[in-house]
Amino acid sequence: MARKNNRVIFENLEVIDAGAKGKAVAKAPDGRVVFINNAVPGDVVTVQTFKKKKAFYEANVLSISKYSEKRVEPVCPHFGTCGGCKWQNLGYEHQLFYKQKEIEQNLQRIGKVELPDFQPILGSEKQYFYRNKMEFSFSDNKWLTLEQIKSDKIIGNRNALGFHIPGMWDKILDLEICYLQADPSNAIRDFIKAKAEELKLSFFNTRNQEGFLRTLMIRTTSIGEVMVLVQFFHEDEANRKLLLEAVAEEFPQITSLLYVINSKGNDTLYDQEIELFFGRDHIFEEMEGLQFKINAKSFYQTNSEQAYELYKITRDFAGLSGNELVYDLYTGTGTIAQFIAKKAKKVIGVEAVPDAIEAAKQNAQLNNIENVEFFVGDMKKVFNEEFINTHGKPDVVITDPPRDGMHADVVGQLLNLGAEKIVYVSCNSATQARDLALLDSKYKVTKVQPVDMFPQTHHVENVVLLEKR
Repeated sequence: MARKNNRVIFENLEVIDAGAKGKAVAKAPDGRVVFINNAVPGDVVTVQTFKKKKAFYEANVLSISKYSEKRVEPVCPHFGTCGGCKWQNLGYEHQLFYKQKEIEQNLQRIGKVELPDFQPILGSEKQYFYRNKMEFSFSDNKWLTLEQIKSDKIIGNRNALGFHIPGMWDKILDLEICYLQADPSNAIRDFIKAKAEELKLSFFNTRNQEGFLRTLMIRTTSIGEVMVLVQFFHEDEANRKLLLEAVAEEFPQITSLLYVINSKGNDTLYDQEIELFFGRDHIFEEMEGLQFKINAKSFYQTNSEQAYELYKITRDFAGLSGNELVYDLYTGTGTIAQFIAKKAKKVIGVEAVPDAIEAAKQNAQLNNIENVEFFVGDMKKVFNEEFINTHGKPDVVITDPPRDGMHADVVGQLLNLGAEKIVYVSCNSATQARDLALLDSKYKVTKVQPVDMFPQTHHVENVVLLEKR
């Protein structure tokens, strides 16, 4: 152990696990846990700490004296800088192992409830090019790598179109390629950047809040539809048209070409007016013959193929016979509600976002589904005795809350309600485990099925079936 500028160097630590947020885990000589960036279980590393807490350190790798057999060569040239796919250096079978392990540990240690045998995690058939939505930022001050800084080469063009560097809100990594979204995503992004530079359009400067080109969003669907949205900081009709006309001509397969003029302090779209330049203002996704209309502001699971598997598991866990009243809490745009509707007597969906509920109603009408109803409101306020008395006591509840899990009032109402089954879909098994502990007095966990929606990352979904005791 050595010290350098008040930072500790630990030599020859064996990485023994993968922990929270995808970080590697080792033990320091003083017994504290060390969370390490860019290492994998089985590596033997020398690290330098950058944070010290009572129970742990955080550290970066200085050197690797032994490489783990679990390692693979990352495919992306931006690995280690981008921060988006932190597990690209870990073989996919090992990614699945550690994701399953995390879920099992969270449910056992946090939930402390009786658990059945876990089903093996369902891996994704696509390990790259699986996302249907990507968002990129323009910048006139791109992030320079250490190699670029050390080189004698003068970098005159600082324009970038890519991702934010982790923890740096004003630094953008200029992308050569991204392995998350299939063609024509990379081609569209590269063309727009090159055309913008040809037209001498200014890229955005976040600190100074100036420039013309702000963000780019690309959405795709499994049936080949493509949406492109360019966000401009201010209107310049002549240059805007020159750019968008060039995009439309170069990529005739684009279904929906949109733009936004957004001069406010942040680049969120949800309070902005979306303008149609070419084609439709929406695209369609399909699943088991159902069509889902997706506009620029719509939420839809970002891995379409794996979302289908997730929904099939949810429907299977619900075990519907056609006679059940089902509540779908945190319904979003109502995809699960509509997916299970043909197996239920009636489905009631509840969601806090008004635009999502409007989309759910439109999609139900589009699909000629008449046994679903959707209601908007804050879950802990809407989901109450009056609501249940009005719509009836459900036989099955499906709940798919955000990462924070369910509010304690919602859990309390579920306990009062006493439905025969609860199917709990979660993107955060830690908060799911907390909620399972609260439900344990009336419900027993009878099935657990992890689902990998996001290969090359530590994120994982989990589906749990609870049955009334």
